[in-house]
Amino acid sequence: MTQRAPKVTVRRNRTLALVSALVKGVVAAGLGLGALTVLVMVVWISSPYPDSGPGGALRAAAGVWLLAHGAGLVRPDTLSGVPAPVGMVPLLLVLGPVWLAHRAARDAADPQEEQQEGARDGSAGPSRAGAFCAVTAGYLLVVAGAAAYARGGPLHPDPDTLAFPVAGLVAGAAAAGVWTAAGRPFGPAPSWSPLAVQEAVARTLFRRRAEAAFRSAAAGLTMLLGGGALLVAVALGRNAGAAQDAFLGLAGDWSGRVAVLLLAAALVPNAALWGAAYGLGPGFSLGTGATATPLGLDGTPALPRFPLLAAVPDQGAGALPNWAALAVPVAAALAVAWFVVRRAAPADAPPARAWSPRETVLVTLLAALGCGVGTALLTAVAGGPIGSGALSVFGPVWWLTGPAALVWTAVIGVPTALLLRLWRLRTPGWAWRRDVPEADELPVAEADGEEEEEGEGEDDGAGCPRRWWAPWRGRRAAAGEDGTAGPGGPASPAASSVPSPEAASGFEPYDFLPTDPWHEKDGPWHGKENREARWASLKQGSGGLMADFPAERTADRAGQNDRADRADPVPDRRAADPDGPGATP
Repeated sequence: MTQRAPKVTVRRNRTLALVSALVKGVVAAGLGLGALTVLVMVVWISSPYPDSGPGGALRAAAGVWLLAHGAGLVRPDTLSGVPAPVGMVPLLLVLGPVWLAHRAARDAADPQEEQQEGARDGSAGPSRAGAFCAVTAGYLLVVAGAAAYARGGPLHPDPDTLAFPVAGLVAGAAAAGVWTAAGRPFGPAPSWSPLAVQEAVARTLFRRRAEAAFRSAAAGLTMLLGGGALLVAVALGRNAGAAQDAFLGLAGDWSGRVAVLLLAAALVPNAALWGAAYGLGPGFSLGTGATATPLGLDGTPALPRFPLLAAVPDQGAGALPNWAALAVPVAAALAVAWFVVRRAAPADAPPARAWSPRETVLVTLLAALGCGVGTALLTAVAGGPIGSGALSVFGPVWWLTGPAALVWTAVIGVPTALLLRLWRLRTPGWAWRRDVPEADELPVAEADGEEEEEGEGEDDGAGCPRRWWAPWRGRRAAAGEDGTAGPGGPASPAASSVPSPEAASGFEPYDFLPTDPWHEKDGPWHGKENREARWASLKQGSGGLMADFPAERTADRAGQNDRADRADPVPDRRAADPDGPGATP
């Protein structure tokens, strides 16, 4: 009998698994490059006056794809003859390569069900480190090929920027994909880290605090970006005529206008970061001799003709609308404080489980630090040189914008977080009314009459109208008299919309029910008078359909049934049939 050889697949061979991860990195880079090349070729074909042939268009597409990774480009053909650098990265183009590299690493490091079954049989797929290295290497192979191909084009890459930030961006996206495949764990710390760090990361409490700080920093950064985008939108609305003139003046045919529109859309995230830097205070540079801040525009700006640049404020001192931009960092600091307090003092948790003021301050400071670091990183790539001479400095300055975001969120966020914590841990109700019993409130009839007179139809849950100066009475009535309710316990009288019987006049408490078992024969349930009353009630309700049986016979049958039940404790047991089969042992 011939033994069948095992199939050599990714599930059975670690080497082929690494090759598969390498191919996934190559495919991810190829997809991004191909999509951008198609877009550039469509614009080149539709252009009535192309500057070069298809080779130049393909090289320009490769250069733009490298620019989406953070690489610096050089434009050799200028009017002055001096090569002009292009270092401003359209941040909307960065999303495509980052997502593709992240997805490829996640798929390579996350084995499917078939691979997991193969691992149980003794084979193993690529390790997480192997998947990360393979995907990154495959992606960077395509990057190197595109850089070599674009060298003779109208936009060739700067070799110094290929190692950083291009390789760093690809490695970061791949590492995030492997981390996602592992379930986004927070820990354990690397073995080479200090022992104190390893012990801190191993604690669940530390991980929760770090997660809260990270989420709060992300919320503050999102608020900054949203506020900056709002500032840009308002400024463009005020200068819509100048933006339209710049858009129509850059290109006369529809294909050129489509290209300008696509470039403006790719630079929208950059404009939002410029607006955030403007609201934070440091502003942004408009060349080597001009800076725009809420206090005013100093110097003579070197502005190229572009629609988004119509939102730049006019020269001179800033007015009240310019100072209103300072509300953006205030809103970001409030968002940081709110997200911290949501974890520090949850609304559905007892006050004993709330964080201490010291922990709240520390987490808020960490969130402010994260917001400042994130703002500095984003503003570092939101600007850059777009030419030589005066245009060599263009955009926000990251080493000023990052500390400004840290100061704003820390100075406003820490006191706000402490105040919100105190507000959430407060005891509902006025302090001088805590000892007032609920029985001192008005009766239901009088309260209803007062509501009809005053026109207030809203109830607080305890039969009394809710006042505008006491909105917490509804929460106190819903939670109980003391503001708390036991888990699964019955609702307190104050928490019910039905008034308590003690509040009504003429209330008499009823006696407890008799403790005698209802199934006793001599008890009140089986008495003759009670039986006759129940039988008469049933007969009257049936409409004459019930037969007129005497109550004594019914009582005798009930007594016989009770004696049979006591004799045979199992009611489903039947007497054995003498002619039938015997009992089964």
